[in-house]
Amino acid sequence: MDVVIGPLDLSAHVDEALAVQAAAFGLGPDEVAVRRQIVLRHMTHRGARALGATLGGTLVGFVYGMPNDRAHWWSTVVEPYLRAEGNAGWLDDSFVITELHVHPDHQNRGTGRALITALTAGAAEPRSILSAIDTESPARGLYRSLGYRDLARRVHFPSAPKPYAVMGAPLPLRGH
Repeated sequence: MDVVIGPLDLSAHVDEALAVQAAAFGLGPDEVAVRRQIVLRHMTHRGARALGATLGGTLVGFVYGMPNDRAHWWSTVVEPYLRAEGNAGWLDDSFVITELHVHPDHQNRGTGRALITALTAGAAEPRSILSAIDTESPARGLYRSLGYRDLARRVHFPSAPKPYAVMGAPLPLRGH
């Protein structure tokens, strides 16, 4: 049985998606409750889109994003870090990958790559930006293989214990 990538009504399937994120990221119930409200709010933003990866009707991965808006919280946090590196222009005309998660039982099989390339293929913007925990990880390796490069490192988000890196790539992504 193959994983199927397709449109996802994330608002209607937010609990299934957050169960995947919780498994992939080690989130507890309190963090999931906070993220649930964030996801539902994000899906009301102009141009927000989501894709899901299903296996036998079960959601095993998801990605969502939207055209960047400098007024959004994420942009206001990362802007000073990007500006310090001469990369603040990346906040304009870019599609943000807000979340990408694959259940640990289904990682390293190309699902994350398929999700992010399919989502960005539909973007009107000429580039994509995202943030990832600032450590060498399979996720960062995936992003680099798709053409993302570090735009700022050691970015600190309020309430996040670990620093993040902001990465950017021209669209279409490499290998698409």
